[in-house]
Amino acid sequence: MARLSVVLFGFVCLLPHSKLLSQTSAVEAERTIALTDGVKARCVEVLTEGLHSEEFWPSIHAAEGLTLGGFGDLVRKHLEPKLSTPLDDQQRCGVSRELIRAGDRQKRNVMLGILAGDDDFGHVHAAESLYKVEEIGDGVAMRRAFEQTGNLRLRVMAAAALGRCGNPEAMTFIRSILDHDDPEVYKLGAWILGRIGSVSDIPLLKKHVAKCPDELTRAYFDNSLAALGDEAGLAALAKSLMSDDSAVRTYAATFAGDARAVGVADALTKMLDDTHADARYRAAQSLLFLSRPSGLARTMEVSTLVWKATTKNPRYTEGSIVELADGSLLFAVTEFQDSGSDFAKAQIVGRVSRDDGQTWEASRTLQENTGGLNVMSVTLRRNGSEISMYYLQKNDVNDLDMFVRTSSDEGKTFGKATLVTADSGYHVINNDRVTQLSSGRLLVPAASTADVKTVNHFVSHCYISDDGGKTWRNGKGHVDASKRGAMEPEVVELNDGRVLMIVRTQLGYIGKSYSSDGGETWSKLESLGVRAPEAPSTLRRIPSTGDLVLIFNDTFTPGAGHGGKRTPLTAAMSSDEGLTWKNLGNLESDASKTFSYTSLTFVRDRAVMSYWESGEGRQLSCRFRSVPVSWFYR
Repeated sequence: MARLSVVLFGFVCLLPHSKLLSQTSAVEAERTIALTDGVKARCVEVLTEGLHSEEFWPSIHAAEGLTLGGFGDLVRKHLEPKLSTPLDDQQRCGVSRELIRAGDRQKRNVMLGILAGDDDFGHVHAAESLYKVEEIGDGVAMRRAFEQTGNLRLRVMAAAALGRCGNPEAMTFIRSILDHDDPEVYKLGAWILGRIGSVSDIPLLKKHVAKCPDELTRAYFDNSLAALGDEAGLAALAKSLMSDDSAVRTYAATFAGDARAVGVADALTKMLDDTHADARYRAAQSLLFLSRPSGLARTMEVSTLVWKATTKNPRYTEGSIVELADGSLLFAVTEFQDSGSDFAKAQIVGRVSRDDGQTWEASRTLQENTGGLNVMSVTLRRNGSEISMYYLQKNDVNDLDMFVRTSSDEGKTFGKATLVTADSGYHVINNDRVTQLSSGRLLVPAASTADVKTVNHFVSHCYISDDGGKTWRNGKGHVDASKRGAMEPEVVELNDGRVLMIVRTQLGYIGKSYSSDGGETWSKLESLGVRAPEAPSTLRRIPSTGDLVLIFNDTFTPGAGHGGKRTPLTAAMSSDEGLTWKNLGNLESDASKTFSYTSLTFVRDRAVMSYWESGEGRQLSCRFRSVPVSWFYR
């Protein structure tokens, strides 16, 4: 039976998938309200009226209520044309933010562009809006906003965005501003902690309540305490819904949803006729929100065998995952037929999850077998509004090339194939390996040999595209090693502009090399400083912190076949651009199995992975694993 690994408030348990879902459903039932048709219709009426308001920001607040209530189509129809009208940068942030909530996560690029731009008018709004929808892109502009000290509000909102996506330093900063002298500053810190803090922040918030100078500032603390589950905070929130101050009522109505405060449903229903428009909108928003199940808990881990090997398909391996525009996940993998051999017949198949990997839709073919033997080893990458699918085509035991096809409809169909590896030879490119540099250049790290049957010695290098993947050429240099050579490379761009390549070797360690010219030429191979067997490793930069994370098999055994078994599957981190590494712990440690060929991407506040897992006989299944970024900073 498939199993999910769940982490809640620091306690780890393993539950059968069905049992977990039944327990989760029971909890959700206690935190969900049932709206009558009349109340639901009134909520929609209130919010639709607000959506068409002539006042810009109240209309955006109404849009938020509709999207959180499940009426994203209505919001998209109304807001999408507005991006083509004259708007200032702050307004563009508001529209883009709600379009993201309504199902178009690519609108994050509007706000990321404003945040990175020279005009500072929209910087705070961009950071705040990105925080609200859990988007930071590659993290570069947001980390820069956090590091600056000239604009405190910008720094606070950047810290909120980074903290929500797993940056512990940013969370420490948010907690520290509760000590600030200005109520406008420390109430902002309280508001943020209510959304992204934890139960451990309850004593800290209570410590500072006494200094609040007025009812509204106090409400920020009470509402945040309620959102963190504090009973006194929940009681204070309920009282605030009756306040004579419209701002206090509005904020309490907003946080009633965050707190899953089902006990105030009657009070929220009465507020649908509040004389203050924003209070009506927020009451309608929370009622609709509370009638819907909440999403994946921020502290929850998901781990399940999405692709389970069978007698007919004894091997599902080398996967890659990409986020679709509506926030769902597309998981592609190689499906081998009748045999687990690298030379067996195989095709690329995919499945979609619309609930952060908890459940998956039926399998469909993404790339049929066009090779003499197979197609395999897929990489999915987003390039603006398009998704590229890279894959290897194996025509015979000595003929292996990479192709790329592009989709303009979110992976439903893919266009004509383009050859990446145009020169002769046998070219191995691991799954989930294509990297785009800050210049826009695309790098495909490959390990090549002239003849795999008789030579079987590999050198690593990069294929390069400077036109978005339309045309490709080979770089000028390569990386070599003794014995079987430099194999299965991975590349990442460093902060100083160089490119770091890591490679699989037979030398008892992961090899590394540097390029100072965008992947054209490479320095002599040296050790990364990490012992490892002859096995692939995955290297990525964590967007919210800028640290490098390495996924590898920490099991080097001198004299053993391939230098050791591919278990455990371990994570290590570097905060100095790969010069030194700290072992963080094992993602998988079952000694009876092997784990390898990891894919890794970051989706909002989560690290999303896939890797093979061995089973009975020589069968290999492919596992989906999602952990909060905070897992790496435990």
